[in-house]
Amino acid sequence: MDPLATVVAAPAVLTAAGFTAGGIAAGSYAASMMSAAAVANGGGVAAGSVVATLQGLGAAGIPAAGQVIVGAVGAAVGAIASMAGNCTL
Repeated sequence: MDPLATVVAAPAVLTAAGFTAGGIAAGSYAASMMSAAAVANGGGVAAGSVVATLQGLGAAGIPAAGQVIVGAVGAAVGAIASMAGNCTL
């Protein structure tokens, strides 16, 4: 996977999942995640949890450091997929 494509796609993926600037979209995958997290935590979503972090990124955007990480992960996944695709058994 192209690192630049990963960085460019990340905000769109967050929005499509329901992590939007206006909050978690009703009926979305994000809403399901939030519901499960709230049930697991006795009614609230814990600060610093995956759901809270993704919502923060959806609301505020991904900072430069986060974009570097997303790009690096995308590059690693692309490299692994490429190597796996070139294997012959």
